[in-house]
Amino acid sequence: MTPDVATAVKNAKAGQIQFRVDKAGIIHGTIGRRSFDNEKLQGNLAALIDALNKSKPASSKGVYLRKVAVSSTMGVGVRVDTQTIAA
Repeated sequence: MTPDVATAVKNAKAGQIQFRVDKAGIIHGTIGRRSFDNEKLQGNLAALIDALNKSKPASSKGVYLRKVAVSSTMGVGVRVDTQTIAA
């Protein structure tokens, strides 16, 4: 929910990626729809990983992203090698 709907719609159309973190440290975010082609999904995933790496706190040490998996809402997760995703 946002008090400024116009800005929220503008940001969403511009490609803003929103994500949330649960208590277990798992990050949930949407990178696209089923109708998107592979290149667009890969680009969105790279943008999400880049945003997560940029938001890493300075006090955090070690590996920030340990595993990455992609799945549909109720589907099985598929592991992704973050080294192969180019931002």
